[in-house]
Amino acid sequence: MNTAVVNFKTDPMVKKQVQKKAHNLGLSLSAVMNLYLRKFLTARSVEFSDVRLELTPWAKRMLKQSEKDTKAGYVSPTFHNVEDSIAWLDDPHARYQNGRSVR
Repeated sequence: MNTAVVNFKTDPMVKKQVQKKAHNLGLSLSAVMNLYLRKFLTARSVEFSDVRLELTPWAKRMLKQSEKDTKAGYVSPTFHNVEDSIAWLDDPHARYQNGRSVR
């Protein structure tokens, strides 16, 4: 297979992060770039997305807390319509499924 060298500028941190993620997938940076170039040729389009697969530290803490709350029964009852859910939220005597008061 004939090859051509392509040079382009990118942020050094981006390069390191891409190399690390590619390595974790068993790929080289060249393989990743070739995949994107071939996809560009076949799809004739460029896709932009801002998908973040890693949770932020705050999201991790909130997820952990919500899991604790759920196990402890701090969850609302099930509602079959919006009106009932709003009424429960407005009720000063509303209780969680574990019987404890919301307020």
